[in-house]
Amino acid sequence: MSSIWSAIADRAERFLAEAGFDRAPWLAVLFAGGILTWFYLKSPWQWASAIGFAVITTIFALAVWRDHSNRDHLRNAVIACALVFACGVSVIWLRSELVGASAIERPSVERVQGYVLAREDQPAQDRIRLTLAVRDAEAGQSRKIRVNVPFETLAETDARYRSDSGGSALVEGAVLRMRLRLMPPASPMLPGAYDFARAAWFKGFAATGSVIGGVEVLEKAEEAGVIARVQRSLSEHVRSKVGGSAGHIAAAFASGDRGAITAGDRDAMRDAGLTHLLAISGLHVTAVIGGAYLVAIKLFALFPYLALRVRLPIIAAGIGAMAGIGYTLLTGAQVPTVRACAAAMLVLIALASGRDALSLRMVAVAAIFVLLLWPESVVGPSFQMSFSAVLAIVALHSSAAVRAFMAPREEGALVRMGRGAAMLFITGLVIEIALMPIVLFHFHRAGLYGAAANVLAIPLVTFISMPLIALGLVFDLIGLGSPFWWLAERSLELLLGIAHFTSAQPGAVKLMPQMSGLTIALFAVGGLWLTLWTGKGRLWGFVPATLAAVLLFSTPIPDVLIGREGRHVGITVEAEDGSRSLLSLRDSRSSYSRDNLLELSSVTSEPIPLADWQGARCSLEFCTIVLDRGGREWSLLLARNRDMIEERALAAACERADIVVADRFLPRSCSPRWLKADRRLLDQTGGLALNLADQHITSVSEGQGEHGWWRAGQD
Repeated sequence: MSSIWSAIADRAERFLAEAGFDRAPWLAVLFAGGILTWFYLKSPWQWASAIGFAVITTIFALAVWRDHSNRDHLRNAVIACALVFACGVSVIWLRSELVGASAIERPSVERVQGYVLAREDQPAQDRIRLTLAVRDAEAGQSRKIRVNVPFETLAETDARYRSDSGGSALVEGAVLRMRLRLMPPASPMLPGAYDFARAAWFKGFAATGSVIGGVEVLEKAEEAGVIARVQRSLSEHVRSKVGGSAGHIAAAFASGDRGAITAGDRDAMRDAGLTHLLAISGLHVTAVIGGAYLVAIKLFALFPYLALRVRLPIIAAGIGAMAGIGYTLLTGAQVPTVRACAAAMLVLIALASGRDALSLRMVAVAAIFVLLLWPESVVGPSFQMSFSAVLAIVALHSSAAVRAFMAPREEGALVRMGRGAAMLFITGLVIEIALMPIVLFHFHRAGLYGAAANVLAIPLVTFISMPLIALGLVFDLIGLGSPFWWLAERSLELLLGIAHFTSAQPGAVKLMPQMSGLTIALFAVGGLWLTLWTGKGRLWGFVPATLAAVLLFSTPIPDVLIGREGRHVGITVEAEDGSRSLLSLRDSRSSYSRDNLLELSSVTSEPIPLADWQGARCSLEFCTIVLDRGGREWSLLLARNRDMIEERALAAACERADIVVADRFLPRSCSPRWLKADRRLLDQTGGLALNLADQHITSVSEGQGEHGWWRAGQD
C-alpha cells in the first residue's frame, strides 16, 4: 500500500514541477471554495471541522515531507491549498459574526425614532427608501432598518420641514420620528428563490417596513453628505436634460441612480441580456478610466518637454485612477462598482509598470481583494457573473487561435473593422455561454439573444452614449451642452429599442426550474478548468460541463409549489399540445409572489386562478383538484382563507386527500395520506416544491442550517 501512495506522490510531484499553469488563480478559487463551504455546511461544528481538517492536512504535509527534497512542490501545494481554504472558511465566519444582525421576532407596528444613514430615490415606485439607525426600546440595543416612504408623505414632510437651503428634509443626518409597520427580512418564498434574509443579515438590517401616516423631523440634517448631494443633483440635472425613459438610463450612467427606470424597461433589458449595462460595474468604470487615460496621455504628449522627461503612462494612469475612484464614489460605491474599480487599479498599475494588464493573475488578485472585504458576495450573482465574464474574456483572448486571428497584418480598414466586429460577437457569445448557468441558477430565466444584442449595445454605450453624457456635463458649464444631450437621448432611445426588439422575439427567454447544487458545481468546475488550465488538457473541462448540461435539462419541473406561509400555491398542468400553464390558488396582487411562482415553474403565461380551472372544485373555504402524476392520482385540498370549519367535516375531507395545504394551523384530526403543509409545518420548513412522480419534497430549510439569518418559525 505504501508503494502505491509513494507512486501517486511521485506522479503528483512530477506533474506540479512540469506544469506551466499559473498558481495564483487556483489559490483564489480555493479561497472562494472555503467561503462556499461555509455556506453549504449547516452548523458551527461542521465549520470548525472544515478548518480543523485543513490545519491537520497542513501539519501532515510538514511532518511527512519536511526533509524530502523530492516532495518540495507537493508539500508546498498541499500546505498552500489547505491554509487558503481554511482562511476562506474563517473569513466568512468572522464576517458573519461581526456584521450579522438578528431580525426582529415578528411583524409589528411601532413608533420609532431614527437617524437617517442613507436615502435612495425610487421614482419608478413613487417612493424613497431610507436606511435608519434606531434603538430597540425593550433590549436597549441599536439596530438598522430599511423603510419605504411614499412620495406623497415625502412631499408633505418637505412642505413642513424643508431645509434652510431649500432641499428635502429627509436626507442623511436627519433625526426622524414615525409610525412604522415592520417585518423581519423575508426568507425565500420557495426553494431556489431570492434569499433576502441572507442579504439583509450581511447588510445589518434587522427589519424592513413602511411608514404609516406622517413623518416628524426632530432634528434637521446640518447638511447632507457632499457625495449624496452631488449624486442627487447630478441625477436630477441629467433627467432634466434627457427626457423620458432615456433620461432614466442616462441618470443611471451618470450617477448610479436606477430608481427611476420603469419596470417595463428593466424587464426588456433583462430579457435581452443587457441588464449588466444598468449596473454600474466593469463596463462603465472601464469606460471612464479608459477615457481619462486616453485623453490624458494624448494631451500630455502634445508637450515635448513633458513627453521627453516624464513617463506619460504613469501620469495618465494616475489621472485614470482618480477618475475611476471619483466615479465609483459618485455612483454610490456599491460592491460591484468597488470591485470593478479595484480591478481597474490593478490594470493601471500593470500599464504604468509596462506589464501585461490582461492576465489571470490580475483577476485572481482582484477576486481575493473583494472576497477579503465582502466574502458573502461569492454567493451573489453580481460577483459570479462579473468574474466569470472577465475570466472568459481573458481565457478567450489568450488562446492561440484568437491571438492568431487578431494578430496585426497588412489589410484594409474595412477588413480590420470586420475582424474586430467578428471578435466582438465571438466574445459576446462566449460570455453568454459562460454566464448562462449562473443566470439560470439565480434568476431561472435567461435571454438567449444576448450575444447579438450586446454586439450593438456595448459599443453604443461605451463609445457613444457615455462620452456624450460626459461632454454634455462638461459643456453645460458654459451653457453649450444641448447638442450633446440631444445626441445622448437618441443613442439611449436606440439602446432601449434594441432591448425591446430583442426581448420581444420568439424564444428570446429561456426559463428553467431550480438548478441543483450539484449541477451548478459541475458547471463551475468545468468552466474553471477550461479557463485556468493551459494546453490541450483544458479540454477536459468539457466533461463536467457536459454532465451538468445533461443534469440541467433533465431537472424536473415541480408539480406543486407552496409558499412559505401557505397562502400562495402554484400547480403546473400541461395541455395536449405540450404547453404548460400555472394554476394559482390566489389571484395575488403581489408581483413578487406571482413572479416567483412563474419562474420556478418555468411558465411564461399569466397564472390561471384555480377557481376558474375546469378540473378544480372550489367552495368559499377550500379548493380540491386531482392530478395524474407518476401513474397515480393525487388529491389536493387547498384552503382559500382562514374561516373556521367544523372539525369533523374537516377531518373527513383531509382523510380523502393526499395533500392538504393551509395558511393556518390545522388540528391533529386533519390527517391526509401523504403531506399536511399547514402553518405548523411551513414555519419549520419554509416554502416547498413537490415532485409527485418521485414523491420528493424540497424545502427552503434544507439549505439554511444554523446560519444566523434562518430561524425556524420566524414567519
